[in-house]
Amino acid sequence: MSVSSKDPGFPNPADVVFGRSAEDFPVACVGENAFAMLPGRDGRHYLATGWRVARPLAQWTRADFFGHSGELADEAAFRSHVLESAQHQHEKRALGRREIQSRAHTPWGVSQGATVYTEGVVVHSTAGHGGFHLSAARNALVHPMLRLDSAWYEEDCEWAIVAFSFPELFTSFERRCAERTIKDYWPDAWETISGRILAPGESTEKDRRAFALAHTSDWVVVCAIASEHHAGLVEAIATRGGRRETGLEQRRFLIPSGEYAIGRFGFVVDEARCQPYDGPSSMPVRGGV
Repeated sequence: MSVSSKDPGFPNPADVVFGRSAEDFPVACVGENAFAMLPGRDGRHYLATGWRVARPLAQWTRADFFGHSGELADEAAFRSHVLESAQHQHEKRALGRREIQSRAHTPWGVSQGATVYTEGVVVHSTAGHGGFHLSAARNALVHPMLRLDSAWYEEDCEWAIVAFSFPELFTSFERRCAERTIKDYWPDAWETISGRILAPGESTEKDRRAFALAHTSDWVVVCAIASEHHAGLVEAIATRGGRRETGLEQRRFLIPSGEYAIGRFGFVVDEARCQPYDGPSSMPVRGGV
């Protein structure tokens, strides 16, 4: 099945082709990009990616895919992701970014190549990492709560500051990812700039702070291992509030394996159910955090 630019509401000039593989899992092709919905454990599925698979979709196999891009709820979610990727590629082409050679010195080593988004906004790639560099004039336009004096913004999280500051240089998909990252990592700045308070569940950092405040006096696990001395139990080291500074009081607990689930910010010890423990340890370094 092909979805093309002739379809209403879909601007991508390159066809998006959906089909079934030789092993009967859903696949799709967007230009040179290949996508598959592969089965995982416990009846789950995940998105896999490939590149330049030069055969008809019906001949594709699991071996053609190497990238793992997260879990998929169902085939509708797979199709939605593929179409979103096609839209992203279409918008990126329209932005006219330019690839250039570069040997500039960056905080991550010598640049091995760069992409110019516009005058004063350049992203560099190095052997190990990469990120954006802004000119002084561009950096001055970044909100003070997000601005880095160095004008270098690494590619893992800080890139979102650049996208948030200059949205016209990024695709819709990139802008959504950037806003999500700003909310998660710099919620105070996002709230100040937007004028809206983030609710619980809208920011990882705000939720982490709330968890820390709620469990300041509780024992929170900082290190755990399956006990070699007590079957069915996890040996855990905990500190008050899950803090990790050196010199803090620590306690060890035995926790039923079936109940031990780390959660987003740590496992809170229920002292009524988890017994304190001072016996033989399974920890590689006893008492280490």
